[in-house]
Amino acid sequence: MFAPRLLDFQKTKYARFMNHRVPAHKRYQPTEYEHAANCATHALWIIPSILGSSNLYLLSDDDWETISAWIYGLGLCGLFVVSTVFHTISWKKSHLRMVEHCLHMFDRMVIYFFIAASYPNTEGIWELMTGGVFYCLGMVFFKSDGRIPFAHAIWHLFVAFGAGTHYYAIWRYLYLPSTVQAKVSK
Repeated sequence: MFAPRLLDFQKTKYARFMNHRVPAHKRYQPTEYEHAANCATHALWIIPSILGSSNLYLLSDDDWETISAWIYGLGLCGLFVVSTVFHTISWKKSHLRMVEHCLHMFDRMVIYFFIAASYPNTEGIWELMTGGVFYCLGMVFFKSDGRIPFAHAIWHLFVAFGAGTHYYAIWRYLYLPSTVQAKVSK
């Protein structure tokens, strides 16, 4: 019973940064602060994901690597772009419920696409496991709206760290030129 009390921020000075929890059948309504953080935490990663995807494309040695770079890059960039657009519409254009609903579904679809785009890259087991740990730890925050201020934005950061760790594994083991890779491994 200690953990729920430890995570009860409603009775602290941080309560203004979050709303109360809602029943399972209702949707949590973030505060203005939380909306801004939800947008910023994924918008921040759009440019790095585009640059990283371009890097994989430029390092491609053959057609399969080029296709893989495009698929992975679309998944990586799509993850951050669609999430940012969805959270921005949810925040600033909440009267567009149908658009918001469609973007929410598209956000979920992009997550699944990103998972599938990452799947074939199986080298770098420690990096893949570390990225998976980031994703799993992030779920604690994903399920903590109304308990922890900025929980959803914190989850976004764990997603970005997981994606970054997986990107590093893909870059290092699949795209890094073998001469440079030998130097990195030493």
